[in-house]
Amino acid sequence: MTTVDLARPRLRGLTAESVFVGRSLRHSLRDGESLLMAILLPVMLMLMFTWIFGGAIDPSGGYVDYVVPGIVFTCAGFGAASTAVYVAGDMKAGIIDRFRTMPLRASAVLTGHVVASLIRNLVATAIVVGVALLVGFRPTAGPLEWIGAAALIALYILAITYLFAAIGLAASSPEGANAYGFVLLFLPYLSSGFVPVDSLAEWLQPIATYQPVTPIIETIRGLLFGTDIGAQGAWALLWCAAILVIAVAWGGWLFQRKAGRR
Repeated sequence: MTTVDLARPRLRGLTAESVFVGRSLRHSLRDGESLLMAILLPVMLMLMFTWIFGGAIDPSGGYVDYVVPGIVFTCAGFGAASTAVYVAGDMKAGIIDRFRTMPLRASAVLTGHVVASLIRNLVATAIVVGVALLVGFRPTAGPLEWIGAAALIALYILAITYLFAAIGLAASSPEGANAYGFVLLFLPYLSSGFVPVDSLAEWLQPIATYQPVTPIIETIRGLLFGTDIGAQGAWALLWCAAILVIAVAWGGWLFQRKAGRR
């Protein structure tokens, strides 16, 4: 008696990834409250820092030019943090176990969440920049500098979104994922995003100088306003690459370790 191999062939190309990206985007569109907050929060932060705090920090009215990169990265963090909650929700619901029985790459599940989050965050970033232009943001960048800044922002969002996806796998519940990820949302505040590093307390200055967000923000500023970025550009790329590699490796390990044991 011959044995019939009933194994289904794996999906080829990026078919699985595209399916999961579509799934995550549909979930985002159905979650109207979260989608609305993803748009309103960046706008509210921009208006708060320019109209309420800006006059006290820089009476000349030029604070908007300084603070826009910080607002962009703060909102990117909030947007990426939702990925941890979505991934943890999938883990808790048990749908990941069903996905593991299908002939697809395990990474496709996380990739779907990450790419959908990247798209949401890029839309929110465009809205932030649009509102900033309306309230006085006046960068001097040319087309190439704008492309470079957009590419660096997208790379940063991709890196931290993968990191939040891994946090969602590591957490035991969506609530726990939200709490763990909240710690990372303070990084832009402990950087040069809102005030110059040399204006901080002396014991905070080394932390602000050598953490990942500061060189990325300074590179964005340099590209948008034509200032010298020095070695900050190289450090920005290295930090983004390091975060992305660590997050992808950690997320893949967690998926294989936890998803099949639920």
